[in-house]
Amino acid sequence: MIPIPVKPPLKGEWMVMNSPGTKVPSHGTDFFAQTYALDLLQVDWTHKAHKFYKKSALDYILGRVHLSDCYCYGKPIYAPISGTVLEVHDGHPERDPVKPISDISIALKNALFFDPNTQNLQEIAGNYVIIEGDGIWSALVHMKTGSITVSDGDEIKSGDLMGNIGHSGNSTAPHLHFQLMDGPDPTRANGVPFCFSEYELYRGNKWIKVENGIPKNKDRIRF
Repeated sequence: MIPIPVKPPLKGEWMVMNSPGTKVPSHGTDFFAQTYALDLLQVDWTHKAHKFYKKSALDYILGRVHLSDCYCYGKPIYAPISGTVLEVHDGHPERDPVKPISDISIALKNALFFDPNTQNLQEIAGNYVIIEGDGIWSALVHMKTGSITVSDGDEIKSGDLMGNIGHSGNSTAPHLHFQLMDGPDPTRANGVPFCFSEYELYRGNKWIKVENGIPKNKDRIRF
């Protein structure tokens, strides 16, 4: 299947994680239509460990990194496609501070034992928006509680503000999880491959323009 070009859902500089440009399925599973999903977060590129937070590594281990200490927390998210807002779920709580052991434990528990027949999808996705456009569905996931700016049925254009980056659901750090699907229900749909219509890749100490590309894990990109 040829990847579908989409507009960048963020602005600024980002690190790519769990990318289909590196492996498929990108998140290690086809469940929840995640086959070609991609994660984006902001880090300190001057630090060898590429920390996503402003405090020390010890503070992170001890659970003393608050959401406000994370570089991309609260950054705006934009619609990657034009279409209709099919589904909005907000109000799911975020975990503050970030606690690596408990956050990873929650993610593993949900990955292994989540039952869509008896559990709420928000336990996995947190606060999210699903957009329908031209026979594909886009999901923006783990958003900040109370930040979503659209409602079910809204007609939107690519580039419209959707909400802000958060730490809700199956999240181990504030970030944006983004995917395309061939249906509206992530528990039944299949993932659809996509590429970004345009971005810049930092390589060889310079920025290189890329069109209709799929970045790889740990790529430094900007929109």
